[in-house]
Amino acid sequence: MDTGTGITPGAGEEGPTTARAVRREHDIIRAFVDLSDELVNDYDVLEMLSRLTAHCAELLDIASAGLLLADERGVLHLAAASSERTQQLELFQLQRDEGPCLDCYRDGATVTAPDLAAEEQRWPQFTRAALDAGFASVHAVPMRLRGYVLGGLGLFGESVGHLEESDLGLAQSMAHVASVAIVNEKSAADLATVNTQLQHALNSRVVLEQAKGVIAHAGGLAIDDAFVVLRRYARDHGRKLGDVAAQVVNRELRGEALVQYVRTTAGDG
Repeated sequence: MDTGTGITPGAGEEGPTTARAVRREHDIIRAFVDLSDELVNDYDVLEMLSRLTAHCAELLDIASAGLLLADERGVLHLAAASSERTQQLELFQLQRDEGPCLDCYRDGATVTAPDLAAEEQRWPQFTRAALDAGFASVHAVPMRLRGYVLGGLGLFGESVGHLEESDLGLAQSMAHVASVAIVNEKSAADLATVNTQLQHALNSRVVLEQAKGVIAHAGGLAIDDAFVVLRRYARDHGRKLGDVAAQVVNRELRGEALVQYVRTTAGDG
């Protein structure tokens, strides 16, 4: 088989395409092992959802990902995002009550928009905001558990084009993991318990955003960098992300101390 390099791989040799496929398979396995390890013990939902959106951005043919969750009234809220601009765009959807992630949640079905420039009639405000943010395509898959729609996972691309079926399938699998992470064990059979779990995750997210702001102000950092500081400190100290965030907001932990810790240990690991 001609690989396009002018060299035909011999028996037992890997061509570039095969090598890429092997690396991708390895990365997918690593991501699911990472997420499953989180689920074994008393895991941190905020950390789990943050990792999940980061893995989506790494594994899929997209630039970034965002996750919206519904509260007990069916109102969507931001739960996680792999970048600040995605977070702002997800919040814009919520404020304007318009966009693919909202449609995905309401219909409980995958939404595809391979060319956002052609979607102005469908989502006039969202489309303009997304294009201004540098995105050219968007897809969204629902978060479901036993017929109950929990939210939506948005996948934002910087180039025009459909996601391959394998990527959409992987995104849906990631959304399933997020659903299980939020509503664990057998509690999914109890709608009241589901709502309680969802509300807890949403409340924790609010505290996380406040803590990011405190750290950003203390260290003169961008919000994305403030989140890196918060996560690094929590991981290194074996703490839950939400617990550390609450201590920062309550002034039990000084934002300056977290920034200084990460700066002095930047060369470690």
